[in-house]
Parts: sequence; C-alpha cells; structure tokens
Amino acid sequence: MKKLWLVLGFLVLTGCSSKLAYNNLDWLVYWYMDDYVELNDSQEAIFDVKLEGWIEWHREEQLALYLTQLEQLEQDIKQDKLDKDVIANHLNQANEHVMTLRSKLAPELAELAYRLSDDQVIYLFAAIQKENREEQEELDEYNSMSKNERLDKLIDNFEDDFEENLGDLTDKQKQLIVEAAPHFASTRGNWLEYRVTMQNEARRLFASRANAEVFQQKLTHLLTHPDDYRSDEYLAQRQANREAYLSLANDLSQTMSLKQKTHLLKQLRDIIDDVKSLQND
Repeated sequence: MKKLWLVLGFLVLTGCSSKLAYNNLDWLVYWYMDDYVELNDSQEAIFDVKLEGWIEWHREEQLALYLTQLEQLEQDIKQDKLDKDVIANHLNQANEHVMTLRSKLAPELAELAYRLSDDQVIYLFAAIQKENREEQEELDEYNSMSKNERLDKLIDNFEDDFEENLGDLTDKQKQLIVEAAPHFASTRGNWLEYRVTMQNEARRLFASRANAEVFQQKLTHLLTHPDDYRSDEYLAQRQANREAYLSLANDLSQTMSLKQKTHLLKQLRDIIDDVKSLQND
C-alpha cells in the first residue's frame, strides 16, 4: 500500500511529467503493486472499480484545488511575496492535499486489504521486509560516512534541488546553503524506525482480522495518522528541519535574479498548463 500512496501522492506534488503518469495511472498502479501483492481476478475486478472512482474524484474535485494554489503561488512569485510565512502557507496547503488523499483512499484500501488471503499477506510482508533490509544497508552506509562527508552530501542535494527550480545558483546562494546545512538533522534512522513500527502494527492487525469492521477501522487509522507512530524525537527533528528549510527557502527567494525568477515561473506555468489539460481530458 505504500507504493499506492506514492503513485497517487505523485499527482499532488509532481511537475511536468505528471500528465503522462496521470493518464496512465491504472497500469502504473498495478506495475508498482506487483512488487508487493498479486491480486486474484475477483480482487482485481473490485480494485479496478475503486481505482476508476478515485481517479474520477481526483480529477473532478482535487485538481481545481491544486490549480488554485499553483496560480496563487505564481502570483506570489511575480509580486515578490515569497517570504517565510508565504512559503510556509504553501507547504501547509500541499500537506492538506496529501491528507485529503489519505482520508479519501484509506477506508477503501482497508476494505481491500481485508480481502487479501493469508498467502498474499505473507508475500506482502516478506516483500516489505526485503525492502527494509535494503533501507538498513543504505542507512549503514550513510552512518559509515564522516560528519563532513554527510554534510557535503546534504549540501550537494540542496544545490541540486534548488538548481532544478531556479537554474544555476550564484556564489552567494551556494554560501547560504553551506551556512544552513549544519542546522538540518539527519532523520534517516528515525524514519526507518517509524517505518518498521508502522509495519509491525499493520502485521499485528492482519494477524487478528477476524472482525472486518474493527480491522478496517484500525487500519484506516494507521494509514491516516502517521504521526501517532513517529517518536517524539523524530517529530521534533521534522519540525526543526521544516523551520530550517523555511529559513533557507526564504533567504534564497530574496536573492533570486530576474533570470532565476523567469526560470521558476516557466516551470510553474508548465505545471499549471498540465493541470488545466488534465481537467479537460
């Protein structure tokens, strides 16, 4: 189910390539799901109906909300209003879009999950466990790096991300990133712990799913309340990193050149045009 969140969440946060993914979402979802569970004919028929309904709901109700925010963001950029509060507001709206998506899909996903056979559940968690081992290997590799190596990697990642949206960064902007990077805490270990905690709770639910209504209610809660399964330390790190990101984004926005601003607006306009096109497909 994590992969399904990723595919559908992709619709909320992606750029110009979203139109192709959106219009081929049916097979894209199945392509991702194949890594975790293979549905039988009956389950697939039920899932197809639900997926069609989700896409129709998303196209008819959600795209207009995304468009409104994107056009407001465009105006904020044109009018040089991208300060910390405005950026925070847009991040909050994006998070609300994601939560709306979770709230819509979670109950129906829980209903579908109840229909999985014991063998399918075993395969599902075996695939998840394999993925966890791979994540742990990546974490071990990261932990083996020196503090300076980790910092350099973070700086490179920030530069790549901002250059994708702004184009080439100035020396001053690169220095702002260098100065900001030490204020970000690594959450990799806590993220993996949270992931395993969520999966263990899901495993427990599947092991005691005699009552369909109780199972579906509890799995729905699991899917829609992720913060309940994050440690206090992890939640604090996420909040601190958010504040650090807002400060950095604000500093960079105040130093945008006309060329960078034009580059950013063009990227945003391409996304807006894609969303409008999707509404009319």
